Amino acid sequence: MGGTTGDASAGSPVGKTDFVRTYSEARLRPVQADVTVSGRVTDASGLALPGVTVVVQGSTRGTSSDVNGNYSLTVPTGATLVFSYIGYTTQTVPVGKQAKINVTMREDAKALQELVVIGYGTQKQEDVSGAVTAVGAKDFQSGNVTTPEQLITGKVAGVQITSGGGQPGSGSSIRIRGGASLNASNDPLIVVDGVPLSGYGISGASNPLSLINPNDIATMTILKDASATAIYGSRASNGVVLITTKKGASGKPAINFNSQFITSSVSKKVDVLSADEFRAYVNEKGTDAQKALLGAANTDWQDEIYQTATGTDNNLSVSGSLKNMPYRVSAGYLNQEGVLRTDKFERKSAAVSLTPEFLDNHLKVDVNVKGSITNTRFANQGAIGAAVAFDPTQPVMAEGGNQWGNYFEWATTDNEGNVLLNPNASRNPVALLELRDDRSEVQRSFGNAQIDYKFHFLPELHANLNLGYDVAKGQGTIFVPAEAAQSYNVDPSLSGVNNRYLQRVNNKVVEFYLNYTKDLAAIKSNINATAGYGFYDNSTKNYNYASFSAIGDTIPGTKPVFPFDIPQNRLKSYYGRLIYTFKDKYTFTGTLRTDGSSRFSPENRWGVFPSASVAWRVSDEPFLNSVRSLSDLKLRLSYGITGQQEGIANYSYLSIYYLSVPSAQYQLGNDFYYMYAPSAYDANIRWEQTATANAGLDYGFLNNRISGSIDVYYKKTEDLLNVISVPVGSNFSNQILTNVGNIENKGLEFSINAIPVDKEDLTWNVGFNLTANKNKITNLTASEDASFAGNLTGGIAGATGQSIQINSVGYRTYSFYVYKQVYDENGNPIEGVYADLNEDGIINDEDRYRYQSAAPLVTLGFNTQVEYKKWNLSTILRAYLGNYMYNNIASNLGVERNILNPSGFLGNSSTSFYNTHFFNNQYQSDYYIENASFLRMDNVTLGYNAGRVFNAADLRLSLTCQNVFTVTNYSGVDPEIGSGIDNNFYLRPRTFVVGLNFGF
Repeated sequence: MGGTTGDASAGSPVGKTDFVRTYSEARLRPVQADVTVSGRVTDASGLALPGVTVVVQGSTRGTSSDVNGNYSLTVPTGATLVFSYIGYTTQTVPVGKQAKINVTMREDAKALQELVVIGYGTQKQEDVSGAVTAVGAKDFQSGNVTTPEQLITGKVAGVQITSGGGQPGSGSSIRIRGGASLNASNDPLIVVDGVPLSGYGISGASNPLSLINPNDIATMTILKDASATAIYGSRASNGVVLITTKKGASGKPAINFNSQFITSSVSKKVDVLSADEFRAYVNEKGTDAQKALLGAANTDWQDEIYQTATGTDNNLSVSGSLKNMPYRVSAGYLNQEGVLRTDKFERKSAAVSLTPEFLDNHLKVDVNVKGSITNTRFANQGAIGAAVAFDPTQPVMAEGGNQWGNYFEWATTDNEGNVLLNPNASRNPVALLELRDDRSEVQRSFGNAQIDYKFHFLPELHANLNLGYDVAKGQGTIFVPAEAAQSYNVDPSLSGVNNRYLQRVNNKVVEFYLNYTKDLAAIKSNINATAGYGFYDNSTKNYNYASFSAIGDTIPGTKPVFPFDIPQNRLKSYYGRLIYTFKDKYTFTGTLRTDGSSRFSPENRWGVFPSASVAWRVSDEPFLNSVRSLSDLKLRLSYGITGQQEGIANYSYLSIYYLSVPSAQYQLGNDFYYMYAPSAYDANIRWEQTATANAGLDYGFLNNRISGSIDVYYKKTEDLLNVISVPVGSNFSNQILTNVGNIENKGLEFSINAIPVDKEDLTWNVGFNLTANKNKITNLTASEDASFAGNLTGGIAGATGQSIQINSVGYRTYSFYVYKQVYDENGNPIEGVYADLNEDGIINDEDRYRYQSAAPLVTLGFNTQVEYKKWNLSTILRAYLGNYMYNNIASNLGVERNILNPSGFLGNSSTSFYNTHFFNNQYQSDYYIENASFLRMDNVTLGYNAGRVFNAADLRLSLTCQNVFTVTNYSGVDPEIGSGIDNNFYLRPRTFVVGLNFGF
């Protein structure tokens, strides 16, 4: 057979005759010329997408977009292009006569949610049997976000995040499904890239999380029920927050730079008497001596202490790949003033992420290193309350100057003619700020190297080693000059402050686990088994410096016996988990962890924490195949036990001796010696444990354009770490921390996300979540005691030693404990008249009752985003229902006595006294317990994708307003204060942010 004939017959299915016919027909048809098509691929926000695959449909001809999202491809006329990219919906575009085709890729919600981070690994979303919620970068809160927890405020059902106030860099309380403890910690465990953070404060940092740059965070996953959290055992009673930071990706280097310009101002102040109203009141009702104290100034003290604050937040990142090593390097600089004068927060941060692979992808290494330095000047927040209480007729500066740094201060004259400070009067608010220099520098670095090896002989088996660290150094100085009234002493050598502090933190993490994952096709099953070991060493070195006066003299009684102390605790853990899935519809998860903590005696050291859960994908059952609108329906059930040891001392089971106070020194001859006294302790103190049952339902309709979940849960904490009274006559203090008591939490969570509009030029996303939670204390004492009212808590300003809250059996935690106010026929409260609730004819503590609580019964979150061509608009709203507030500003300052003070000075009052006409303070009246339910618009952001600028970068512009408005009936300055006691609160400012984002 000839070569030509052989080639033709061997390489084509057609015979010779067919080949000639086909060739002849082809000569009669016009030749289809190729055309070159080019364009640019971007995401929904207008940023370039590098590495997008572009192919001609039905062929292998294709290319990929470059680092700027540009592509160019020669295609046949009439071809169709297919654009595909991981995490995005594949798009097909007919070429037609177009020479330029720009494509906007839409994120594939199903693909993005396919894998979720769980403890020590990942899991398919469809197989998750616990209560787990993941929030990605595109859903984070926008605007001026300085700490990580602010990214998810209002975003997740069952998670309540309340900021501590408006101070830049200040912390927030994070509560997942309510608090589970009274005296131990209620904060969740936070894990960053596999490194569990200790949760303790760092000297000089108002919030340890402020040392983490939110711009480096990719996702935050919240583990809420015991099935999800039990793998973390003894630290998971309050939930777990898993933070995953941004990583590099294969391809050419991509550079991103964003900058924010920030301005903030106070939107609401305490309503007090103006200077003119104050003069009129004193002249009408004051004595001649009080009238003589009036000044001629017109000073708005709140205006004097607050300012319009400015700031910038700049972040630069470079990501790409060097051969087989993806990388990401970032640097950030935040410089922000507080609205309270002299308050300033500065953060310099850097992060490096390397994720190389070796041995044909059998060995994967994930290296993460993060570091930050914060420099803070802390304003004296005592100026907030002083500005409310100070006489508005007095000037800021004293006329002609005086001995208090030339600031006006209330003073008295003794019998010898010496000018002395009035000890009962408030200090000058401006002087409190300007004459106190409180600065800190905190350095922190944390990171890890996580090595994952897939065995060559058994690729289903992985060995994972995680070596992590978290080190910090916090130091600072506090200086107050000797002439400042705020630190005045009759002995000039002891006036003022010149103190320093230093702390070093050194935490180490060693974890090793094996993971085996195998599809068993023969029995339609999948198993995922994990077994591991963990060792955690947390050590802190505190330097015990003495206190010094402004001129450097040691303050008596402050000289330390030891130069430093090193509190330390260690935790050793063994854990295992089995996830079994059958037919991709039925999933069982079982977890067991045992922890040994150095905080407990050897007899009580180890705790065992099990959990089990099941999931049933009902939507995959044949009887629902006909319901075409149903995309997903999954039922989840779980039960588990977690532990608690955080928030208690490192050596609670040991007898500790404390140095006596100076007044209790023992005299031996002519010398005096400090003595040591033992503290109360419980040698048998043990783990606090929380059992949680959860039932959940995940749903989706219309190809998941409508999706969400419903959960109901029940949590019961036993062996509560609680403070109880010690019998009279013991050699200890009158209280001791031990395991007594139970708390219950019951709740409902509901979330729904919808895409009402999804068109090429217009998309609209809506999200809503609701949480209802109610707790109750069911036991507090070791033995029944009908006369025991409960443990008082919640100290208040103006009433030394008085508390306004109580923890009592049968009631919600931190219930307000007050007298029932009696009103006249016109509805006005009668001063000092309260209801005799026990009808014994005497008004005393037996007539106080539990009335409401600070924690909301229901929290709501709403978010929406509209994208139209290059524009996008988004907003987030939150609401609390059933939360109450004790208005301590009104109870302390809203009385006539505060103005017409008999102690030789005048003080201002909140205008609330017009409503009561009280002359004396009535601190325990339920009149001051107010419904603080509110609706708050957290932020609204308008963005514009300007596209390519200077032929070099993609530009996105944004304008954000934060703390837009608040709707509430609460009469105080802010209805959202975590403690439920409104006093000296650092006001949340209204903030405007202009943002620029460049992608190169």
